[in-house]
Amino acid sequence: MTGVTGNRGLLRRDRDYRWFWAGHTVSVFGTQVTAVALPLVAVLTLGGGAGAVAAISTAAFLPNLLLPLFAGHWLERRRRRTVMIAVDLLRAGLLAVVPVAWACGLLSMELLIGVALATGAASVVFDTASYAYVPSIVDDDDLPAANRAAQGSATAAQVAGPGLAGGLVQLAGPAGAIVVDAVSYLASALGVAAARRPEPAPETPTEAAGFFDGLRPIVTNPFLRALTVHAAAYNAGFQILTVNLVIYVVSDHGVDPGLFGLALSASGVGAFVGTMCALRAAAVLGYGRAFAAGLVFSTGVPLLIAVLPGEGATLAAGLAVCQLAAGFGLGVANVLSVTLRQTVAPRGTLARTGAGYRLLIYGVIPIGSAAGGVLGEAAGSRVAVALGAAGMALSILPMLTRRMRRLRTPEDAQAQAVRHS
Repeated sequence: MTGVTGNRGLLRRDRDYRWFWAGHTVSVFGTQVTAVALPLVAVLTLGGGAGAVAAISTAAFLPNLLLPLFAGHWLERRRRRTVMIAVDLLRAGLLAVVPVAWACGLLSMELLIGVALATGAASVVFDTASYAYVPSIVDDDDLPAANRAAQGSATAAQVAGPGLAGGLVQLAGPAGAIVVDAVSYLASALGVAAARRPEPAPETPTEAAGFFDGLRPIVTNPFLRALTVHAAAYNAGFQILTVNLVIYVVSDHGVDPGLFGLALSASGVGAFVGTMCALRAAAVLGYGRAFAAGLVFSTGVPLLIAVLPGEGATLAAGLAVCQLAAGFGLGVANVLSVTLRQTVAPRGTLARTGAGYRLLIYGVIPIGSAAGGVLGEAAGSRVAVALGAAGMALSILPMLTRRMRRLRTPEDAQAQAVRHS
């Protein structure tokens, strides 16, 4: 890799990555639509309440706690492109069950929960395979640009996906929205299948890989360790803040729910801008300094939320500015994080290390949610928001070491990791 900006025009000149990116983009939009559309089916078709929505959302998230290590261990011996195509077809088939059951009068809450659980598990496998596949489909020089494009798609899906799901339900009805969602996964499979660049055969291990081997590089590699500790602490703090933010802003300070949602969406706008600026910032400042600068925004700005002045629309405007700035930093950090992890991890362990990372950073989310509830009840929503933001701010500490700050390119980290081992 000759630099951190990558070559220009990757999507224009690289047919194989362009097709893969198109499939990936449709897939992440489909995942976002599924997350909203399935609960809407429960509410609008089956008359479900908050408990039903919570059960479906929990079922969709649960595989992130149980499955990553299994998926990473299994994928290390297999070609990832073939797996991704199969998983997309599986997700399309699973979602097609919902409108068929509705048409036959067999739709039930238990069925929706089962579909949410199965599609969530399939998405874990797809995401783990995709993370390990990207370095094999592009040249090393293009890896940062490839990750920028993929992160841009993911950010756009997070911003537009819920609105797209709501619009589909409005136009086609709950069952019709699920049909469209199922078709989106077929389109994703076609996009991934059209990427014809030969994928290297999986490496034959010299010794049997243990189930927990995906965690070993995270513990021993100083860069992977710092990234994981930061992300886990950030996610825990973010959950504490998020659980209490709606109470603090809407219930305690009279912000209209619509304004609250609009303020939160500013984070996605900021993240998209940050994603597009990440590689330029790394080229100008150096990789480590650009990463740290992004984290100053993403972890520091939320500290202002608990002290924002005003009520109603005034508070919503202040929250939107905070979300915009924090989202910008998060967009920068996400692009640089993915490329750094893919560069320093041994190529033969990408699926396992990616899965181990996913397990650790998502495993803290239910802990953060529970802690947020306890803190909100015990100390009030404002204090809990402040404590969650403080946890996010402290998460920057592992990323401020001299080793991390002085990185000019991801290859510098790779060389240091080799010497460290």
